[in-house]
This record gives sequence, C-alpha cells and structure tokens, in this order.
Amino acid sequence: MQNKNFEFRNGKFRIMQIADTQEIPAVSPDTIKLISAALDREKPDLVVFTGDQIKGYSSFFMGEKGKANVESTIKKLMAPLEERNIPFTMTFGNHDGEAALKNPEQFEIYKQSPVFVYAEPAADDDKGTFCLNIDSKFLVYLFDTHSRAQGGGYSGLNEKQLDWYRKTRDSFDSPLPSVAFQHIPTPEYFDVIKSVKRFTKGAVRAYGNHKNEFYTLDPQNCGLRDFMGESPAAPYENSGEIDAFLEKGEMLGLFVGHDHNNSFVADYKGISLCYTQGAGFNVYGPGYDRGVRIIDLDENGSFETKTVTFGELCGKKISNPAKFAIYTYAPTNVSQVVTAAKELAIAAGAVAAVAGIIKLIKK
Repeated sequence: MQNKNFEFRNGKFRIMQIADTQEIPAVSPDTIKLISAALDREKPDLVVFTGDQIKGYSSFFMGEKGKANVESTIKKLMAPLEERNIPFTMTFGNHDGEAALKNPEQFEIYKQSPVFVYAEPAADDDKGTFCLNIDSKFLVYLFDTHSRAQGGGYSGLNEKQLDWYRKTRDSFDSPLPSVAFQHIPTPEYFDVIKSVKRFTKGAVRAYGNHKNEFYTLDPQNCGLRDFMGESPAAPYENSGEIDAFLEKGEMLGLFVGHDHNNSFVADYKGISLCYTQGAGFNVYGPGYDRGVRIIDLDENGSFETKTVTFGELCGKKISNPAKFAIYTYAPTNVSQVVTAAKELAIAAGAVAAVAGIIKLIKK
C-alpha cells in the first residue's frame, strides 16, 4: 500500500528495524523464529528492513532459476508480517542487487504484499529512497546507500539524494522531527568509537582507509548492552550526509546495519548514530545476540531505542548447531582472511627461524 496514514497511539509510535537477514531460498527457521517472536512481543506499528534481505551473491540467486528463488525468499521473509497484518517497509543493501533480479524488480515483489508501505521515490531509478509521514508529526526517511564506490570501499548517498532530502525537509512550514534508516554507515561512525592500541581488550581491526587501525566502543558514548565485533565498513569518501542532517537540527537518529556484529548507539553532535546487529542465521553474525532494534517515537519529538535478541526471545535451541557455530566464528570479510593468513605465515616463519637457531646452538 502506498502512503498509509500512520497515527500515534497514546503519543507513541513503535518501529522495529530488521537488518541483514541475508537469506537464501532455504530460509533458516531461526531467522523466522526471531522475527516472529520479536513481532509477537514488541508489537511494532511499522517494521523497517534496512537492506541485504537476501544473500544476492549466492549461486542460488543466479540465472533464470535464481530469479524465482529471489521471489520465493522475499515472500518467506514477508510472511510473518502478513500473518500478523503488520505494515513494513524496506530499502536495499549492497548485496540485494547482486542477484539475477535487480533492485527495481525486487521492489515490485515487495509491492505485491498487502502490508508493504512505501512512498513516492526520490527518483525512478532509486525506489529504495523515500519518506514516510507519521501523523504529520514525524518523518521516517529510507535511503538506498547502493553498493561499491568507484574509488574503492562502499558508496554513500549521492548529491541527487541529498538534494531530494533537503527539498523534502524544506517542504514543511518548519522541519519535522525525523529519523533515517539505511544500510551502510557513514564515516562519522568512526568518530564516535575509540582509537586504541592493537592489543587493547576488545579491540577490533579496521580495514580499507583505516587499515591496521584498532578500535573499541567509547565507554563514555555507548550503552551497557552495546557491542562492536567489527569495525565500521563505511565509505572512504564523506558524502556530507550527516552535515546535511545537522543543517536544521531536525534529524534525531540514523539507523544502519551492514556490519552484522555491531549493535550500539552513540551521540554525534546531537544525532544518535545507531547500529543494529544482523538478524539472519544463514550468514555470519553475533551468535545468540542476533536480534532486532526497537525505536519508540514520541509525538513530542524524541525517541527511545533498545534491542531484543534471539537469546532473550527464543533461548538457545538452534535448528542447525553446526552451521550456527561456523557463522558465529567465521571471518567477516575477505580482508580479515588475508590479514590473518599473512600474520599466520609470519608467525610460522618466526617459529621456524627460532627452531633453526636452537638447532644450530645445540650443534
């Protein structure tokens, strides 16, 4: 349905963010179990999928058969929402469009659902960027952050999208309180975490333009339940998105996914930069801490947020323990594998050299 008339109930409006299901045709029962349990307990007014709903690079989604598999997988993910008549919306991640069915064609599949909500897109070729109006008191922006950038790393919003955002924001007599959802984080996510030495407890290694730097959460700028298992995979170039958000002060929070092992909220110049962990069980993720994020909008122009996890909702009974273990401890990216292999080779070489020296000394 297009342009549903959302209303606050008792001054509140509840959104559930689901990030990175990254599913395949044989959708994990645990992914559906998590989504269903979260819907039943939290009873959101709107669900937002923030990209990488499918594992688009999988061979399951290639060729003519792959097109049918894309449709069946998306429909399986929509089923828990349809069964409960809960409205949902979505944008795209970097992996969705890698499938045989590209994003515009996938958008048509979502539109078949009676509970799918969307609005006039920013452009004909940008269906994943639009704005939902909540009772003329709050705006919810969806942005498609696309995929890879030409100069390396991931892409962010382009000038055309930022112009659309400003035009939408300024179309009201005064800017309405707003929140935004997208897949890929902005470079400012590095500004709200703490640069540390390599062997600091909990430190994670960064890659790309932050190669060989190490980070932890900043204890002065995060919550007790927050965690970071990998560094932000943000664009190398800053598109100016956050600067645009700061121009008139109406943007309260930005909610992203992309890095499945991250779940935190940190302040950046008055904007809450929020990460939501992955929800899918057919891809790497933070063990039983896979989960969803709840955002409670208040009609007075504020919000509160929390996460709920599989462990809290469903316990520790997993349908495929072996796969669960592999995906819990699997490397998160190719750079991590290459770096680990190089360091292992260096360590092995050092051990061999020491053994050789000892052997010579004994002679």
